[in-house]
Amino acid sequence: MNKLTSAVKVLVVDDEPLIVEELCEFIELNGYRCVPCVSGHQAIERFSEDVNIGLVLCDLQMPDMDGIQLVQALQRLSGKHRAFEAIMLTGHANKQDVIKALRIGFADYYQKPIDLAELLEGLQRQEVALQERQRNLQLGHLSQKLQYLCESIDELYQDLDKVRRGASPEPVSGSVDGVLGEPERVVGMPAVFNQLSPRQLEVAQLVGKGQTNYQIACELGITENTVKLYVSQVLRLTHMHNRTQVALALSPGNAGGRRVSAH
Repeated sequence: MNKLTSAVKVLVVDDEPLIVEELCEFIELNGYRCVPCVSGHQAIERFSEDVNIGLVLCDLQMPDMDGIQLVQALQRLSGKHRAFEAIMLTGHANKQDVIKALRIGFADYYQKPIDLAELLEGLQRQEVALQERQRNLQLGHLSQKLQYLCESIDELYQDLDKVRRGASPEPVSGSVDGVLGEPERVVGMPAVFNQLSPRQLEVAQLVGKGQTNYQIACELGITENTVKLYVSQVLRLTHMHNRTQVALALSPGNAGGRRVSAH
């Protein structure tokens, strides 16, 4: 027996127990762990219980629940938080059945009697595709967490700014050392910019000066990815579509070129 090479389990579903047994024996000899099932309902139960199931090998024609209905049920269970790849096995499928199966999410299909060598190659291909999908899911989750973190930090900046304003008189332009309490706001700038936090406005004004994300990151001492998140927030809050619109809205020609400290 070959040593196990994959952490991904294969859900094998067919209403004929002998076929399930033979497929599982062959697949396990070639480095995979199998979860055998003889009905769609049993397959749904096993899939729900075992998060390591990532490949689904199922017959198309089965009583009570066919392969297409099964995969659609597994897709509903997975939602946006779990990925799997499905391969269809069929003995008498017509062209329309195959097209429908591929459209709803089957990655591949094999006609019975099955060439086991070809099936193994197909499983290996779909395992690679599954790993890519799982990486994309993880990146998406990390990106969302980073977005939440950035928003939390931004809220913290706003709270700190409120505390500063309550603790001491607000500095004005021309005060000692010429230090401002927050980024200057342009007279006549669109009102939508008033809702930006100090940090968001600071990023917006640097965008208005034509600086790249890298230049902004260096000037503010933050990462380039954090700059991207701030730019995204600015566009969303101001209902603008791109950096050019932000730059034009903050240009001296648009605002009369006069600046005052924010109140």
